Amino acid sequence: MPLLPRRFERLKAVLDRRMADLTVLLEHVEKPHNLSAILRSCDAVGVLEAHAVWLEGRLPTFNSTAQGSQKWVPLHRHPSAADAVAALKRQGFRLYGTHLSADAVDYRQCDFTGPTAFVLGAEKWGLSPEATALVDQAIVIPMSGMVQSLNVSVATATLLFEALRQRQAAGLVPCQGEGLAPEHYQRRLFEWAYPEVAAWCRREGRAYPPLDAEGAISEALPRTVRLRH
Repeated sequence: MPLLPRRFERLKAVLDRRMADLTVLLEHVEKPHNLSAILRSCDAVGVLEAHAVWLEGRLPTFNSTAQGSQKWVPLHRHPSAADAVAALKRQGFRLYGTHLSADAVDYRQCDFTGPTAFVLGAEKWGLSPEATALVDQAIVIPMSGMVQSLNVSVATATLLFEALRQRQAAGLVPCQGEGLAPEHYQRRLFEWAYPEVAAWCRREGRAYPPLDAEGAISEALPRTVRLRH
């Protein structure tokens, strides 16, 4: 079935506000409820994609809390915290890790208007010593109660919305797709509009076909592929 023009416009409107320079790195955050809630917050704020490190043999699972957010915020897996941090730093991200330490600062004192990655650890143990040593700045969310930390999904939402608030105040929230490189925007738009055709193209090792102004694929494709629209 062809993509309806109003659906295409909705996809573009959401993608227009995505930010490639804001992300999260999750270390061993595996509970479905927390993982789902985190991706839902990422989608709500406008995060383009998220990153994670899991124990060997573990796979991410989601529940209804995600509300389908995992379809719109890809979660990239890395073999270790060191690999994940190195990949993000190559992209220019500054990493802020949630960790109670002597050099940790109140998250509200930090500037999140530049390329920012929040690094959060497992629900029970927090960040590993390896990840803690690799972040650029340890941060804390001040607590007034008996417990010392928030649930990981709540902490993630708190940090992401603070980054969004700062960017809104500075006039840095994209509204016309400027949060992504043009070629990245077009690629992601096609994947959102035609996920099954995009998967076929990747298997075939071919470029995505162009889309016209109303979101229709403007290239002849095999009939079996066209039925996947």
